[in-house]
Amino acid sequence: MTVSALTLITLGLLFMVGFLADTIGRNTPIPRVSILMVAGFMIGPSGFDLLPVSTQSWMPVVSDMALVMIGFLLGSSLQYASLRRSGMLVLWITLGVVVATAVIVGGGLWLAGIPLPLALIYGGIAPATAPAATVDVVHEANAKGRFTEILLKIIALDDALGLIVFSLMLAAAQMLSSAGGGSLETLAHGGKDIVFAIFVGAVLGAPMSYLTGYLKSGEHTLLEALGMVCLCGGLAMWLDVSFLLAAMTMGMVVVNFAKRIDCSFYSIRSIEWPIVVLFFLFAGVNIEIEHIYVNQKLIMFYILLRIVSRFMGGIFGAKKGGENLFFGKWMSMALMPQAGIALGMALTAAHRFEEFEAVVSVIAATTIFFEIAGPICTRFALKKVGDITPGEKRKTKREGCSF
Repeated sequence: MTVSALTLITLGLLFMVGFLADTIGRNTPIPRVSILMVAGFMIGPSGFDLLPVSTQSWMPVVSDMALVMIGFLLGSSLQYASLRRSGMLVLWITLGVVVATAVIVGGGLWLAGIPLPLALIYGGIAPATAPAATVDVVHEANAKGRFTEILLKIIALDDALGLIVFSLMLAAAQMLSSAGGGSLETLAHGGKDIVFAIFVGAVLGAPMSYLTGYLKSGEHTLLEALGMVCLCGGLAMWLDVSFLLAAMTMGMVVVNFAKRIDCSFYSIRSIEWPIVVLFFLFAGVNIEIEHIYVNQKLIMFYILLRIVSRFMGGIFGAKKGGENLFFGKWMSMALMPQAGIALGMALTAAHRFEEFEAVVSVIAATTIFFEIAGPICTRFALKKVGDITPGEKRKTKREGCSF
């Protein structure tokens, strides 16, 4: 059998698994994201090892493309007019969750006996969420309401702020470690990643805003939108800056300056699901069972500290933003997922310094918990606040766009 034939057969079977997960997710309380993760684990090396070796060559490309699309769509939540209505609440909850998670996880692990440089790294990674999982749960359940709107804004700001916090804590860890460089050098590297990523997104967002307002046909909008999103992700990777932050910035520019914003974002959303199916299946494939047995106490401490810190930060932020305990409690639960971005941060730390290699194993193991249990928490929170209407079907076509 040729490689092309084997690849097409593999893709066909993977998409059918996605269809099955979608069907189960629509008819049970279990989010399809969690089902896909479990399915990926079962067909991966730690399960029945059913995937051909050739899959490893295009697996990273699919994962990166999914994250770029998710980043662009998250940028659409950062519309100025909308943020102005609930901006302080979003800002307070985001700051509360990010700061509390970084301080409590990092400080708690240090007090538990983890070396301070490693504790700082774990603290910097902990605030990261799983935008792909959260957005998918919202779309799957057709959740609508003020709570959902604020949740989407928070996960966009959370990861942007989380990247900044991670860069600062990585710099601090480097200065404390024997392999660390000078403080100015390490801080400059983190600042370069943030500034250049925002620059790439802003520069590409300007012409995309013009094209979105200029073009009338939905077909052309899809081509232009997909081309610009891929171009943004590719340029950011080439410059070695955060492609997620760059894509978010581009989405934010488009949603604030384009004349016909609905078609641009809906065109990406209409083709996003097949890519996201592969992303979560591959995330499950990469789970290695031995990660659970290595550093068991550290993994348990990380999970416990992150859960506690999310609730403390979310409740504090909601109170400062003018909301009650009920709102803060369920928002904290909705922010539990953590996946690909955290793994990317762990890999960044491990690639720069050998003594941070253990971070990858620990974060990979905790991801199993948060990426399977997290979406269930998000869906449960959305149901509790009333943003999920039972029996309502998800729309497949939006007025004003032709596909």
